[in-house]
Amino acid sequence: MFDLIRNHRRWMQFILLILIVPAFAFFGLEGYMSFMSDEKELAVVNDRSITLPEFDQARRAQLESMRMQLGPQFDAQAIDTPAFRENLLNQMIDQRVLVAAAMAGRYSVSNEMLRQTIADVPVLQVDGQFSPDRYREVLAAQGMTPDDFEQQLRSDMILSQVLTPIGSTAQIPTVVMDGILNALTEQRNVATRRFLADAYLDQVDLSEADLKAWYDSHAKSLEVPDSVSIEYVVLDEDAATQGVTVTDDQIQSFYGQNQSRYGQAERRRVSHILFDVPPGASDEARQEAKANAEQALTDVRAQPDAFADIAKERSKDPGSASQGGDLGWIGKDTLVPEVENAVFALDENAISDIIESPFGYHLILVTGIQPASVKPLEQVRDDIESQIKMQLASARFADLSNQLTAMVYDQPEALEPIAQQLGLTLQKADGLSRDGVLSDALMHREVPMTADVSALLEHPRVRQTAFSEEVLKSGQNSGAIELSADTMIALRVTDLKPAHIPSFDIVQDLIRDTLTQERALKLAREEGEKAYEAIKAGGEALGFRSAQVVSRVSAMDMSEVELSAALAVPQDEVPSVVGVETSNGYSLVDVLAIEPNLQIESSERAQLQAQFSQALGQAEEASAMQILRQQFGAKITPEGRAVIESNDND
Repeated sequence: MFDLIRNHRRWMQFILLILIVPAFAFFGLEGYMSFMSDEKELAVVNDRSITLPEFDQARRAQLESMRMQLGPQFDAQAIDTPAFRENLLNQMIDQRVLVAAAMAGRYSVSNEMLRQTIADVPVLQVDGQFSPDRYREVLAAQGMTPDDFEQQLRSDMILSQVLTPIGSTAQIPTVVMDGILNALTEQRNVATRRFLADAYLDQVDLSEADLKAWYDSHAKSLEVPDSVSIEYVVLDEDAATQGVTVTDDQIQSFYGQNQSRYGQAERRRVSHILFDVPPGASDEARQEAKANAEQALTDVRAQPDAFADIAKERSKDPGSASQGGDLGWIGKDTLVPEVENAVFALDENAISDIIESPFGYHLILVTGIQPASVKPLEQVRDDIESQIKMQLASARFADLSNQLTAMVYDQPEALEPIAQQLGLTLQKADGLSRDGVLSDALMHREVPMTADVSALLEHPRVRQTAFSEEVLKSGQNSGAIELSADTMIALRVTDLKPAHIPSFDIVQDLIRDTLTQERALKLAREEGEKAYEAIKAGGEALGFRSAQVVSRVSAMDMSEVELSAALAVPQDEVPSVVGVETSNGYSLVDVLAIEPNLQIESSERAQLQAQFSQALGQAEEASAMQILRQQFGAKITPEGRAVIESNDND
């Protein structure tokens, strides 16, 4: 319950980051200090520049890394924002500052420390020990040589010495920790009375003049962004399956080739008595186990019905001895070969000779046999037909995708003939903006857009393609866009509607809903405030729900605003009622009593203290970085600011 702070892994764990390729490559120490260029300067650190080509390289690498992580959901326009670019440039500045500080402090890492750090990386170990072969194998998989890795690792270890000692030694003071724990574990007995806007909707009466006045004063907020109308074709599993038929001969052939799918192999119910021989046992121990097995064989053959009793008394198999040696129903490839061969060679109710296996000596009794069986074709016909259709559709999808990819370029002016040739449905949609599909109300769609179509068109790659310069301005077909392993789409823009403020007639229903909610919220708050004033004037507190005990770690059904109001009441003013506006109305919070604080275990306190100390350490590292940035004259230039604010997402 105290997981209030997300655990942050220290960047000191840089080794693993190196092995999986960082988001953008930092230069070695010498590269940083010797790089000279006349290119545009975006930032300056210690009188040395971060240039536009360096930034663009890091930016492309970061975006490509995110493209690989997000796959089809990657949307460059949504990610490559001014905030993203500023954060990236600041990361580069901070790295340069660390380099300057490390150079000024003459930090170094000995060869022995470097070797020990590498040896301690778990991924480079085999059976808990550093493996040179594994080391080379892992690096080769990342396209790195040991020299490359060790140089990068040494640089990172040097840089880590600048700030890590500050953060790693931070400790939150006990008095502060006590205050935090007291605040977290404080409990209060609270009752609430809520005045919710939804309860006042029926009391709102709006005239057309009200709606028109709201429209006139809020017109800018109603602006509809640029949107396009498109034609498109979708190639997916359903489209690839259309027209696919399966013949009786195909079904019969598939059934004959896949008997194991539709039947059950022979199974046998088995009991055994084990006289175990541990690995490395002496010849004397082995002979003793075998002699015991021979005696048991004599006994069970003389009295077969006593097999289970003898197993309970003498078997050394802890899993089956208590069950009279019963191993249950056994199929092929489940027992060691020596035992399995004997099991499937015995008749029902037959007892084997002594069988030796790596575990010792066994006596086997087969107590039941289920012969192999196969379901009749008619029982599995539908499943087989579905399997074959899926295989044929997969092959057809591959063929159609190749054709679609070629045809959208060969016939760039229209999609309709392509749809006809490939047997696909030409579909149309309007109201696709850069941010998603505009509502049915705004677009006056007579038939609402289905959720499936909306989800398809709101895919980042569809929106990105529709508003790309080559598709938006040329009016020609896009390329085939792969949305997933089994879905492709090709589109063309048929109309562009610039950003505009819709007429009153189009949005009056939307305005009515919005204004009704606003007025209802106002009524709810007015009613709540009136009730609060009545209580303050000495009136009785009526209509409150059952009281409940709440705290910062257990809010029950209280909102954050309500909980904060309850806990803000001074202890010497309890009991008392407070009123507070909420997002959906107004609440009266009756703080009835202060309950004893929650009790926490010492281990929980230690864990929480470690989390806060870690957060404090990170804050101190950030403060130290700001001091270092000032010391080494780190700043973003006006040209850097221009690049950050640029709308260029290429």
